[in-house]
Amino acid sequence: MSLFMIDQKKCKRDGICVKDCPAQVIAMVDKNDFPSPIEDAEEFCINCGHCAAVCPHGALTLSSMPLDACPSLQKDLLPGPEAVGQLLRARRSIRQYKKEPVPHDLLENLIDTARYGPTGSNKQQVHWTVFEDPAQLEHFAAMVIDFTRQNLPGIADEDMVRRMRRIITAWDNGKDRILRGAPNLILVHSPADLPFAEADCVIALTYLELYAYARGLGTCWGGYFTVAANLYAPLAEALSLPAGHQCYGTVMLGYPKTGYERIPQRNAPLVTWR
Repeated sequence: MSLFMIDQKKCKRDGICVKDCPAQVIAMVDKNDFPSPIEDAEEFCINCGHCAAVCPHGALTLSSMPLDACPSLQKDLLPGPEAVGQLLRARRSIRQYKKEPVPHDLLENLIDTARYGPTGSNKQQVHWTVFEDPAQLEHFAAMVIDFTRQNLPGIADEDMVRRMRRIITAWDNGKDRILRGAPNLILVHSPADLPFAEADCVIALTYLELYAYARGLGTCWGGYFTVAANLYAPLAEALSLPAGHQCYGTVMLGYPKTGYERIPQRNAPLVTWR
């Protein structure tokens, strides 16, 4: 089967798909020809779908994705720059959660949206593990505390030691500063030998947390948990990630107990203009 099909009744032979193809695997010998795959196009195509998405005539269909599986863009639903700017500035890291769990179908919707985040060469190798049992999360948090206790004597940075001691003391006093009592946890992982795996996973989680905020949810990145997931064997075993995979990020997720009324200041950007 050819890499793609051209509806010759719809194609205007304008060359838009040829110019837009990131892998440059589409060619037109002259303006009277229809677009066609170059030799070995299947080898170099990254299956990104740009060619089908960019054609204003709906004339090109990739063999890997039927055109009816690629919905038309609803431009009237796109937010303006002010709305997007407000969303990005207003999102806060949430550290107080209601006990109410996030419905399973909403969790599925979050991941279904976040999977559209860009990945290196369109590899799409971001894997998701979603935890929905608060008791399991409490057990995981206890394991991170165990990991912290064990490693405390080997930490040379006194400021870090003081911070870690405060987290341990809080736990001993019944306050969870690891997973913050969140009802849900989302973990992203990928084959460790995949180029750009960490960037792919971080982008995916960023997509998810921004969309989660738009859905009335709160998130917070689990830095302590992520470190322990990769270094503490008991936790790694409990997470049961596939062989060769590494955890590249986690976010706590739930309904926030508190709302925010203002946007706090941030430092000026560290920019070098050339």
